[in-house]
Amino acid sequence: QVQLVESGGGLVQAGGSLRLSCTAAGRTLSRYAMAWFRQAPGKEREFAAAITSGGDREAYSDSIKGRFTISRDNAKNTLYLQMNSLKPEDTAVYYCAARWNYLGSSWPPPLYDYWGQGTQVTVSS
Repeated sequence: QVQLVESGGGLVQAGGSLRLSCTAAGRTLSRYAMAWFRQAPGKEREFAAAITSGGDREAYSDSIKGRFTISRDNAKNTLYLQMNSLKPEDTAVYYCAARWNYLGSSWPPPLYDYWGQGTQVTVSS
């Protein structure tokens, strides 16, 4: 079992920045493809960004492309989401997710094995 823990959420004004982090206690993430999802109030959870286990390939949803950057530091066992130029519509609970040893032909992975509890991001106008 992998327990993912997100941090870094908070309240920020529109145009500001936040950096989210996700780590796993007691388990290395270096063999996992990782992703960020988000769920806004009253909406379904949606894909935001993903990164391969080695960090050599990324994917972004159209709504965040060019503003958010996913990255990972396997030495620190941590996944990041740098969020710049935040908009009120980015307000959501952000979740990290992990997929073990993904070798599928499609990218990003369609399914994930483990999920964090989420961290709230609120962007005020």
